[in-house]
Amino acid sequence: MTILAFTCIMLLGAFVAGLIGSLSGLGGGIIIIPLLTIGLGVDIHYAVGAALVSVIATSSGSAAAYVREGITNMRLGIFLEIATTTGAVCGALISTIAPGSFIAVLFGLTLIFSSINSLRKKEEQVLTQSSPLARKLRLDGSYPDAGGRQIRYGTRNVLGGFGMMGIAGMMSGLLGIGSGAFKVIAMDNIMRIPFKVSTTTSNFMMGVTAIASTVIYLQKGYVQPGICMPTMIGVLFGSISGSRILIRSNPKKLRLFFAVIILVLALNMIYHGIAGKI
Repeated sequence: MTILAFTCIMLLGAFVAGLIGSLSGLGGGIIIIPLLTIGLGVDIHYAVGAALVSVIATSSGSAAAYVREGITNMRLGIFLEIATTTGAVCGALISTIAPGSFIAVLFGLTLIFSSINSLRKKEEQVLTQSSPLARKLRLDGSYPDAGGRQIRYGTRNVLGGFGMMGIAGMMSGLLGIGSGAFKVIAMDNIMRIPFKVSTTTSNFMMGVTAIASTVIYLQKGYVQPGICMPTMIGVLFGSISGSRILIRSNPKKLRLFFAVIILVLALNMIYHGIAGKI
């Protein structure tokens, strides 16, 4: 295959990955790795490096809008980044010495978990009182509703959420994904942050977490411009297109449809990992 053909396939594949990732709510990185490893035969360590770069690009593009609208809790995100960044560096160091088959099987299992979690019924919840530690750290906040009214919310179980964020960061560094599913669980389920704030704060954090682990991959030589550039551009434009389609479509049906696709990808990754083909 020529370099031009490889680049064109990468651009198109990354665009589709960004589109599906945006419509499914799971990010383009989870599609990029099966595309690169199973579809194009790229070593999984280089695929993870490219996926991390695409996570940085998509997070940077979408997070700015949520920050501007005042939905993202910046103070909470920066505090939890201590855990995710530490976890991401540990995950990246483990990934560079772990065999590809192990990463493939773990990636497949994580995909299944994320896919099921994306279908979970989420109800908006607003905690009015914060725990003493949350008050001391000033992690509560407010966000505007559809009418522009500010809704104040509290938070609790700071240490539980902090620990879960460490796991989220480790999975991000190990597998090259944004770990949005794990981050939202930490904030939404454990810390009881409103879902709208959880998802936007998670989006803001993804890029910062990915930068920490990308540095390790860069030092190990797993970030190749020839793979990363078309991946980053394709995923970015795919994500933008997906977010526009999402506004005019039925999100429940789309999530169910793409959850099935992601489940098939996950089983493929597990099969190839167990068979030693990755």
